[in-house]
Order: sequence, then C-alpha cells, then structure tokens
Amino acid sequence: MLANASVARAARAAASGARTMATSVSGLNSRVCAVLGGQWGDEGKGKLADVLAKNYDIVARFNGGANAGHTVVVNGKKFAFHLLPCGLIHPHTQNLLGNGVAVDLDALDEETAPLESEGIEWRNRLFISDRAHLVTSFHKIVDGLQETRRAKGAIGTTKKGMGPCYTAKAARSMALRVGMLRHWDSFATHFRNVVEDHQRLYDFEYETEAELERIREQASRVNPMVVDGVHMINKAYADGRSIITEGANALMLDLDFGTYPYVTSSSTGAGGICTGLGLSPNKVESSIGVMKAYTTRVGSGPFPTELTDSRGGGDLPDFAPGTDIGLHLQTVGAEIGVTTGRKRRCGWLDAVVMRYSHMVNGYASINITKLDVLDELEEVRIGVAYSLDGQVLPPGMMPSTLEDLGRVEVQYETMPGWQTSIADCRSWDDLPANAQAYIRRVEELVGCPVSWVGVGPGREAMLQLCD
Repeated sequence: MLANASVARAARAAASGARTMATSVSGLNSRVCAVLGGQWGDEGKGKLADVLAKNYDIVARFNGGANAGHTVVVNGKKFAFHLLPCGLIHPHTQNLLGNGVAVDLDALDEETAPLESEGIEWRNRLFISDRAHLVTSFHKIVDGLQETRRAKGAIGTTKKGMGPCYTAKAARSMALRVGMLRHWDSFATHFRNVVEDHQRLYDFEYETEAELERIREQASRVNPMVVDGVHMINKAYADGRSIITEGANALMLDLDFGTYPYVTSSSTGAGGICTGLGLSPNKVESSIGVMKAYTTRVGSGPFPTELTDSRGGGDLPDFAPGTDIGLHLQTVGAEIGVTTGRKRRCGWLDAVVMRYSHMVNGYASINITKLDVLDELEEVRIGVAYSLDGQVLPPGMMPSTLEDLGRVEVQYETMPGWQTSIADCRSWDDLPANAQAYIRRVEELVGCPVSWVGVGPGREAMLQLCD
C-alpha cells in the first residue's frame, strides 16, 4: 500500500502542477516524533498517537493535564483519555507524564480504572516526572471562582484547575510538585500554607485535613511511578529508544501564540516539548500537525470562520443536508467536548490558522481528520486569507489582539463536495476525485504534505498516504 500511495502522490502532484513532495514524513520511522494540534484542540491527536504508538517505545505527554480530551477506539471499544498518554493501550510501550504536565491524582484514578476492567496492565508502564505539578481539589474550586468573577469576560475554562495550578507554578512559593509527595511531612506543612494563601485571596471553605488524608492515600500508590523524567527521557533517547511526544490542546490555545487571553495556561506547540520534557530541539526529528477537515472551538474567543446557523446553538435536531452547515458539522461530527461535555463551535477549514501553526511548529506533514464529516455537503469552503482594514494580511501573520482578530474579513475558496460516503476508503485511490482535490488544495495552502487522512473513528479508518 505504501508503494502505491507514493506512486499516487507523485502522479497527482504532477497532474495538478504542484511540486512533488520528496520527503513526506509520516512519523512511522522517527527517533522522536511530535504529535501536535494545529487548530483550537480536539483535532484527533490521540487517534494518530495511538496509530503510531505500535512502532514506538515511549509515549510522553509534555503539557496540559485533565483539561485535554483524547478518544481512541480499539476493536469497537472507546477509551476516553484526559490525563493519560494514549500509549497505555499498547502493552509494549512505556508512558511518561513530563514535567510540563499538571497532574490530577483524581483523574489518574478515574482513567486507570477502565484499563484495569479491560485487563490492560498499566502499573509498570506509567511514569510521572518528579518535576510535574499537582492539581488538587482546591485548584478546581479557585478555577470556578475565578471564572464566576470574570462574568461576561469568562475565558471558557474547563474548570479542571489548570489556570490556578500553572499560576502557582509561576509564582513558585505556592506550587505543589509531584516529587514533594515523597517527603510527606514537609509536603503537608506546605499544602496547609498554600491552601490558607488561596483562602485569603478567594474566601472559600475547605476541609484541608480531610483532603490531606486523601492525598496521602493516593501518594502511596503514585510514589512508585515517580521518576526523574528529564533523565528518563534523555537516557531512553541515548539508548536508541523511539519516542512519541503527545501534545494536548493546540497552537491556537498556546499561552504565547494563541488567541490570548482565550488560551490555555501551558505551551502547546513545538517549544513545549523542550520545556515540558527536557528534550533538546535537535532531538525532535519530525512533527505532525493534526487538523480537522473543518474547524471547531470550545468556549469563548475569536473564531473567524465560524458558521452561525438559523437554529443557533440549541439541541441537536435533524438537519437538512446543504443547509445550516454549522449544525450539520456539529451533528455529524459529534462535536461534543470529551472533557467538558460542551458543544463545540463549528466552522469552515481555516487555512490561515494552519499556515500560521505550520510556521510556528514546523510540521513535517499533516494529518487531516474527520474528512468523512463533509461527505454529504454539495460544496465545501476553505478560508484562504484574512483582510484587515482593506488590506490582505501576508501569509503567516496572525493578529495578536482580540479587537483586530474580531474585525478580520475571511476570503474563501469554494470547492465541489463529493456527496458520497468515504467511510470504507482505505487508500488514496479509493477516495473520490473531489475529496482528493480538497486534500491537494490543503497541501498547497498550508505548504505541507498530508501524510494521514481520517475517514472514520477506528484505527482502520486512518489512511496513510506517504512514508
């Protein structure tokens, strides 16, 4: 299939007049491969990480925490991960939560329980960096209180405690690190002081001693998993082992490069791999940008290509193909947040966003997911440029202020749809000509080859287009 895919790629590139992609890296043979979100999250990174993991020794998370949502379908069984790396499904892989991850011990318990019920052994394959920071119940309380105070200016947080945890990390004196659990007496004293500091700021009731007892019991199970994560990942690299770095969220939610302040509290892009794991930049051989065939966003914030339909954001009724396109995408794509249960806002594919994320992250190739969601549409549109105050913005430029991003006008290209199911397609040649043309145009607009295409929920519904 790989040989046929390579021939097909060369043929279609020649037919379209596009340049042939001589080095299209799928991530199958890299020493270190990064799986990164190219939009606003929920692109399907977990599925690609799962597909690749069978060829890798280690899967490592480098940012975020239980605010993320990864769904993996294996033999019809759905696994919903928030905190844990997707590699736990593969019995040969080791899995690491790096120092950039915010570790929620409650989420750890909740997510490992289904693995045990399915007979998946994970205890000797999950490791946690001693430099990672802890999310506790009081962080979640504070997260909710902060969001309430913001009122109409609410960020749309998942209320999983990410913001308060990363704030404490930057403030240093109020931080709680995983390695501190090994020194219980000093941890307990510090925990009491940190809770009191937060209570003075936010005035909330809290059963500190009861929570400490609960954490102590959790620590007895967690401590055997705690390692020097920086040493572990670099020794693995030196020993010739292969590594997937699994990103949470996406570049447009990055603390520095996203639609600030409607972003997450961690570094979600290529730079986060280095700071969140301790791997040097020259060790990352390839990175794959994951993007949906359209665009979604959860919560508040700018969304230039958003589709607002006549029936708005109510329940998900029956839809009429070709009308109310945003509702169509939300319904067919089952666009409900894995972590929050909130409906995702939907819109056309934004190539400006993908060009920008490719510029920052340097993708070797792209994984387009959920192409099948577009099956019934007569026409599909792609946002190809932004204009502001009558001037077309140059490629790679993304307005940094909410005011400017809210005023951009999107220039669209319209392409014919394929109006047939692609769910059973298993190669490039199986795809309808119009679906092939859509993929080809994405490559041209982003300036990056497409190596993987998702046409359904299962592992088998991931088409590999190049080596």
